[in-house]
Amino acid sequence: MSKITWLYKPFEELTVTELYKLLKLRSEVFVVEQNCVYLDLDDKDSVSGHLCGWLNGELVAYARILPPGTSYPEASIGRVSSAPGYRKLGAGRELMKEAIKLTLAQFNGAGIKIGAQLYLDRFYTSLGFIQSGPTYMEDGIPHIEMAFAK
Repeated sequence: MSKITWLYKPFEELTVTELYKLLKLRSEVFVVEQNCVYLDLDDKDSVSGHLCGWLNGELVAYARILPPGTSYPEASIGRVSSAPGYRKLGAGRELMKEAIKLTLAQFNGAGIKIGAQLYLDRFYTSLGFIQSGPTYMEDGIPHIEMAFAK
């Protein structure tokens, strides 16, 4: 796979096209692919940073970085998504490594907590997260809270 270009911006600096493409990817992954009807626009985007992975003008990976106190007392990484055609090529792992690095740099000492879909627990464990809470249901999908431990 060619080199992904990472772009990290606060909400107010996103262009209309960037915002459209990231919302489209989130909808494609979380609403259509996972057949999950939920309100994606949760009023957290405007206070979050947005990490976009671009390859040849196409958005191939995305994550939202939330400041401490937004979803958890710790900083958080959410809406982690990679375009279906780029899975199994390492885009998701690259995305999370970049998101962890940015989150630690921006919110030094705040820690990182995520609400992970349960089926991805081994993926997140391989990146340094450990389960920090019981399994719970969110939008009909089993999730677990995980904290970054490295």
